[in-house]
Amino acid sequence: MSDYLIIGAGAVGTAVAERLAVSDHRVTVVTRSGSGPNHPRITPVAADATQGNRIAQLAQGSAAIFNCANPPYNRWSTDWPPIANSLLGAAECTGAVLVTTGNLYVYGHVTGPMSPETPELADLEKAKVRIKMWSDALDAHNSGRLRATEVRASDFIGASTQSVMGQRVVPKVLAGKSCQVLGRLDVTHSWTYIDDVARTLIACAQQPAAWGKVWHAPTNPSRTQREVINDFADVAGVEHVRISVVPNVALRVLGLFNPLVRELPKTMYQFTAPFVIDDSSTREVLGLQPTPWHDVLSATIAAYRRGREKVSH
Repeated sequence: MSDYLIIGAGAVGTAVAERLAVSDHRVTVVTRSGSGPNHPRITPVAADATQGNRIAQLAQGSAAIFNCANPPYNRWSTDWPPIANSLLGAAECTGAVLVTTGNLYVYGHVTGPMSPETPELADLEKAKVRIKMWSDALDAHNSGRLRATEVRASDFIGASTQSVMGQRVVPKVLAGKSCQVLGRLDVTHSWTYIDDVARTLIACAQQPAAWGKVWHAPTNPSRTQREVINDFADVAGVEHVRISVVPNVALRVLGLFNPLVRELPKTMYQFTAPFVIDDSSTREVLGLQPTPWHDVLSATIAAYRRGREKVSH
């Protein structure tokens, strides 16, 4: 049994916390509000992740610090650096392994599957922030100041309201209503199950062979947006729904009033050309496989149906 510190209680942070807790580990979850998963082995704490001394205090005795924070999409350039620096300091002074949740933005526009060896050539500002975060962590790891690793995933799929294939899609499919997506309907795309991200983060925290490297969470074969939505309908046992694409002009208009929407066109390339993850090294070295696709869809549908039942009562 070990102690672990998790920064953030979003979909990934919650999944990591719950997995560790059911394995009899003690978990502290840090959020600004002090909210977190309800489990006797999980202790939610209200704290500011940018306050290095406080995070280091909470991390004392922890085997690992999981960075599952999720600053507002439009504030990455200002909010990420102080969080990253705080967690680096906490890992260095406590000896806890720093395990960071990353994404594929760092690779930028590519013409083939993205592996951990793909050059980090993105010129997007928010991607540059993530590139520097890993570069700083790797430099500290290589200099012997701390132990660090990073797990990158493609767009999440699962019971997450922030997922492209989440709240905007699944409830509508279950209700037989039409839905809209971004980009193109029939371009292949990788979708990483939230629970598979959590499993990979935990494996990387516990396996020394994973430290000092980037890993890609195991992910099922790519599917187009149309295929995913139709797959949801098939598994749910409902009729296929009408699917359309959000017009670019609508995004531009909405972006005038919503800073989060304003950021979407900058990463639209991910949904207008193939965007595919290569997770072969994770499968071969860490021995992890993705959750079967049918199980991913079934679990996601069940979660949304449970949520709908709670609302109705």
